[in-house]
Formats: sequence, structure tokens, C-alpha cells
Amino acid sequence: MSIDGRYRKNINPGLEVKVVLKKDQRSGKTTSGIVKDLLTNSSYHPHGIKVRLEDGQVGRVYTE
Repeated sequence: MSIDGRYRKNINPGLEVKVVLKKDQRSGKTTSGIVKDLLTNSSYHPHGIKVRLEDGQVGRVYTE
């Protein structure tokens, strides 16, 4: 089951997600973590909703 990470309504704090960190955008490498905060205010973003993970890393939710 894969969520669509481009829609804010699908992302909630405490959700385990895969994100693409800024430094990994070229390679597309993903990092797993638990959502702490949602940083994108709009309801939709074509590249994925930006989140802060509980470990402090920031990235966009990866959608396959």
C-alpha cells in the first residue's frame, strides 16, 4: 500500500514515510522515518509534501 505523498491530507504526524532529502534529489535516494511536522502549507505539491522527520531531517514525501 502506497500513499500519494503529493496531497497534504494523506500525511499526518506519526506516519512512517519515505522521503527524498534535498541532498539526494539528484539520485532519488529515499530515507525512511516518522513524520514530526508538515512543512508544506498548500493542500497539493507536485513533488511531494515537505515534512520534518522525528530525527530532524527534512525532505519531500516520496511517491512511487
